[in-house]
Amino acid sequence: MPKIFDTIDTFKPVYDVVYKVVLFICKMLLIADILITTLSVAGRFIPFIPDPAWTEEIVLTLMAYMAVLSAALAIRRDAHIRMTAFDRYLPKKLLISLDILADFAVFVLGIVMITVGWKYAMLIGSRGNYVSMPNLSRRWMYFPVPLAGVAMIIFELESIYNHIKKFITMKGGTA
Repeated sequence: MPKIFDTIDTFKPVYDVVYKVVLFICKMLLIADILITTLSVAGRFIPFIPDPAWTEEIVLTLMAYMAVLSAALAIRRDAHIRMTAFDRYLPKKLLISLDILADFAVFVLGIVMITVGWKYAMLIGSRGNYVSMPNLSRRWMYFPVPLAGVAMIIFELESIYNHIKKFITMKGGTA
């Protein structure tokens, strides 16, 4: 195995930490979502508990963060939906090449998410406020998109590296 792979493999703990941080953020967002939703539902049916007007907008915003960040986490675990019906009929090196091509496409998507998402968050988001919380900018509604783009790029870099390493170190046409 080429020595460069040993050098690059030393960065794996960094990816592990980033993964754990993003996973922790998703868990905290889920807990906050559950607590806020519980408060909202309880406020509707229990007379002495207030039903704040802001709960619905905050829950939807937190869900947006969870959705895109968890999609970025799925990149690292290679857990996205994919078609594998023909995988057993194709040579292994071709399959890895197709994986690398897909990785580059998702990498480009991450770049688009950062650039366009940031523009939306800063331009459109700054022009409005939450209806139920007039002091809070709507940019927080758009910010999950560039944030997830950053996470996607980080995890795609690792995925591209792993596929290239697998391709180069593979002997013949078998895994």
